[in-house]
Amino acid sequence: MVKVADLVDKLNASVICGKDDLNQGINFGFASDLMSDVLTLDTDNLLLITGLNNLQTIRTSEMSDISFILFVRDKKVSQEMKDLACENNITLIECGYSMFKACSILCEMGLEPVY
Repeated sequence: MVKVADLVDKLNASVICGKDDLNQGINFGFASDLMSDVLTLDTDNLLLITGLNNLQTIRTSEMSDISFILFVRDKKVSQEMKDLACENNITLIECGYSMFKACSILCEMGLEPVY
């Protein structure tokens, strides 16, 4: 399990929404820019790692019960995305690393892949 605060620190990331969840632990990670792939998941306690920064990402996470989203490649969250995520208790994190580098760091920290 990886604490949100630890992954934020290790990835030099910023928490945009969900600062109250920094002590939460995450067991699994899934990296994708295809929300159709995300909709096939049935895994609890998951971090979605993506570069797709639009409302579809938030809505897909809401439908899939995903509470944590890491935006990579220095993608920025819009105010509309932030508002929707906060309404649905979804923690949003931004980082400048590529998806590959972020995933490598998270694996080293002990985050498990979905499959």
